[in-house]
Amino acid sequence: MTAREEAEKGFTVEEVTSVDTPPRARVDLENTPDAPPAESAVDKLERKRDYLEGFLAQKPEGTGAGEPGGALYESVIGALKDIYDPEIPVNIYDLGLIYGVDLSEDGDAVITMTLTTPHCPVAESMPGEVELRVGAVPGIRDAEVNLVWDPPWDPAKMSDEARLELGML
Repeated sequence: MTAREEAEKGFTVEEVTSVDTPPRARVDLENTPDAPPAESAVDKLERKRDYLEGFLAQKPEGTGAGEPGGALYESVIGALKDIYDPEIPVNIYDLGLIYGVDLSEDGDAVITMTLTTPHCPVAESMPGEVELRVGAVPGIRDAEVNLVWDPPWDPAKMSDEARLELGML
């Protein structure tokens, strides 16, 4: 297309070899009437350290005993981490066999779990052991175990700790 045809269509093409860099935006707080006093690097570091310590010291608000992060819930998880698969030297929680831990306000626990395969040698005894161990946690009134096969267990459900223990990381 020629320059004349471009002009008739209402636009032109201009070739540019370089462009000046635009100036950086600057905010001058010292000349504003409400400007805070200048903060030294040491003061800034101390402020950040105080913020971080306060953040790490915070506890979740309104966490009930039976909710994740609550004392009773964590006690049940601890009991589950004490149960090991006899064929694999990893606890059943880190192995990914526990699909759900539901605690009621009355202290009833419902554990949803699976096994590595339906033909697992401990298929008859493992759910009973889970029920006994969870039922022995102080604060648990009754424990029920639901053994499910859907979704099926696979190694992707294992925690990083379990993978490290088994040399899979």
